[in-house]
Amino acid sequence: MSRLLSKMRLYLFLPEMRMLWYFLLLLVPLAILSFFYLPRTYAPVLAGIFVVMAAILFFVNLRLAKISFEVRLERNQIKTIIHDLQDGIIAYDPEFRILVFNKMAEVIFGLSADGVWGKIITPDKIREPGHRLLVQVLFPALAPLVTRHTSAEAYPQESHLSFDDPQLELKVTTSKIVDPGGRLLGFFKSIHDETREKALLRSKSDFITVAAHQLRTPLSAINWIFQGLSKNDFGAVDPSQKEVIDTGVKATNKLTRVVDDLLNVSKIEEGKFGYQFETVDITDLIEKILESYSAIAAEHKIKVYFDYTPSGEIPPFKIDPSRISIVFQNLLDNAIKYNVENGEVVVRIEKLKDKPYVQISVKDTGVGIPKEDMPRLFTKFFRAKNVLKFETEGSGLGIYIVKNIVRRHGGEIRAESELGRGTTFHFTLPLDEKLIPAKEVAYEEYL
Repeated sequence: MSRLLSKMRLYLFLPEMRMLWYFLLLLVPLAILSFFYLPRTYAPVLAGIFVVMAAILFFVNLRLAKISFEVRLERNQIKTIIHDLQDGIIAYDPEFRILVFNKMAEVIFGLSADGVWGKIITPDKIREPGHRLLVQVLFPALAPLVTRHTSAEAYPQESHLSFDDPQLELKVTTSKIVDPGGRLLGFFKSIHDETREKALLRSKSDFITVAAHQLRTPLSAINWIFQGLSKNDFGAVDPSQKEVIDTGVKATNKLTRVVDDLLNVSKIEEGKFGYQFETVDITDLIEKILESYSAIAAEHKIKVYFDYTPSGEIPPFKIDPSRISIVFQNLLDNAIKYNVENGEVVVRIEKLKDKPYVQISVKDTGVGIPKEDMPRLFTKFFRAKNVLKFETEGSGLGIYIVKNIVRRHGGEIRAESELGRGTTFHFTLPLDEKLIPAKEVAYEEYL
């Protein structure tokens, strides 16, 4: 009860209650005049009318004061949250007039909120001292290097901006601000400074690169020795020794693959994987890759099929054939390794209707992936719980590498799986080279 009375006292002194107080002040002289100049029979009627009017006015103004108080409270809470966020927040109207500029935005751009609030930012302000970075973020076309992760028409838009002077890596998400009727009121930008994260990632990648290179040299020597022993280059070996040597060859090959995966991931994260794009007939490339897998598939008693559209419908287009080969190697290795005896692998390619992309699918009849594991499928070092029963060794980096190669080509990749029925990977590649990103960016995300 005391809490209710406390709130009531608070509401009574809000500006929204002024109308009631003005009415009560007006009511006093009216009551006096009525008392002296009107017949006494009218007094109760007028008093009743005044009381009813006062009551209506009281409850209407009280409700208005309550709503206004809650709106102010919520606005202050949002303002405090935005002010203390660790990401820079900028809101501006369609004319690019700055409406919100939080504390972290001040740090990132080196500008005070008071100095930019209410000002219209135009592209020509790029020449003004201290405004260059802000202009480049508001107008990404003026930034030195922009990597878009979404289409230019869709919202929210996500992009990555890189700057050399000063050294900055910014992840920028832009959303529309609209009223309930859908009318555009402005835009909202969230700016996450990834500079330190990228520096730490580079340090980690440098360590992995050095370690992997140091492993590769002795590993190559060990592999050379085992290969020589396997081919009797150092003299004949008996059957029992041959079995041990073959085991050594397989083990060094697996370890070499792990080292190669580590080096590839390190290069991907540094943006130095190195892509050589050229015009390629994708169907010819797939046929050659599948032909190279015929012996491995036969060894595992797996049938591999290639289902593709008639020649000529899919024209040659720009890809890096060596990197796309890695995509197929990883997907086919998994499709064969985790398949059932006498299972199948079907590779299919088709041109997407009304879109400048081809879609390639790799479908198997294997063990499948548990539903709870699917969200982590494209992350580093992921291995599904059920496949560990079949193959305990493996880096868990293959699908992460696949994702990054496909995204670097301007495509997307997704997976469908049913436990015990198999898995299908679908990935797209653009036919238009303009859709290929300008810069390498490492992607690791949940589905």
